[in-house]
Amino acid sequence: MKQQDSVVTDPAPSATDDGPRLPGDINMWVMVLGDLIIFSAYFIIYAIYRHMDPTGFLASQQHLDINIGSVNTVVLLTSSWFIARAVLAARAGDHVRATRMVYSAGACGVLFMVLKSYEWAVKVTAGHTNSEMFFSFYYVITGVHLVHMLIGLITLGVVIRELRNPARRRTWMVEAGATYWHMVDLLWVIIFGLFYVMR
Repeated sequence: MKQQDSVVTDPAPSATDDGPRLPGDINMWVMVLGDLIIFSAYFIIYAIYRHMDPTGFLASQQHLDINIGSVNTVVLLTSSWFIARAVLAARAGDHVRATRMVYSAGACGVLFMVLKSYEWAVKVTAGHTNSEMFFSFYYVITGVHLVHMLIGLITLGVVIRELRNPARRRTWMVEAGATYWHMVDLLWVIIFGLFYVMR
């Protein structure tokens, strides 16, 4: 019965059509690639300024809490695992399990935002503001990432609505949501490497 629902309600091309296909929706991939290009520009500008003042950037970097950064990285990698399992469950027609996995991914996203907000509050209270070039980059780039995280949570909400509605349940929507979520996670891994790890 689940297989019949999937065939009737999912207009996206299946993997059995004319060979392999790009998961999700092409428009989502265009948006993801656009975001990656924009963030790449941020990262390049940051690298240039860091090269101009390596001592000052390194001194400011010592004030970041690598423990919180590491925990947030694990949290988002875990959320990526959950959303990947959600896609597999949706493809298999197990919409209840897929919904649970999307909720779990979203919970990880909320936890990430709470930890990041706490970290911001601690740094601002300690006097590390935009007056320091390193923290100026830090707040802007992590802030833009947080906006993307919020959009990602909204996207997961749309995916959950799809999965809970028997009249819809379009697998490609789940894949599209997962594509965006993976991008948000990938961006954080790069941010973590640039701000917390690179010396």
